Amino acid sequence: MKYISLSAILFTLLTSVAHADADCVAHPKESWIPESKIKQALIDEGYSIKVFKVDGNCYEMYGYNKAGKRAEIYFDTQSGKPVKAEIEK
Repeated sequence: MKYISLSAILFTLLTSVAHADADCVAHPKESWIPESKIKQALIDEGYSIKVFKVDGNCYEMYGYNKAGKRAEIYFDTQSGKPVKAEIEK
């Protein structure tokens, strides 16, 4: 019984940590910018997108910038503005 409880707690903590990467405001889905517009803007700026997904209340992109550096960027779903970015040095 203790094993099941500990597993549930660890799962909850790991799930919380995964979404703690960026603090995006929750917007109604009907007000979100289409993913295709953000993807196209990134491509126009020279990014190579490997993964683009919804993560909690954020859009999240994994890929490379025009200099070939690994990039992880979180975007506000309504404004399309970056909320957090990690670029390889």
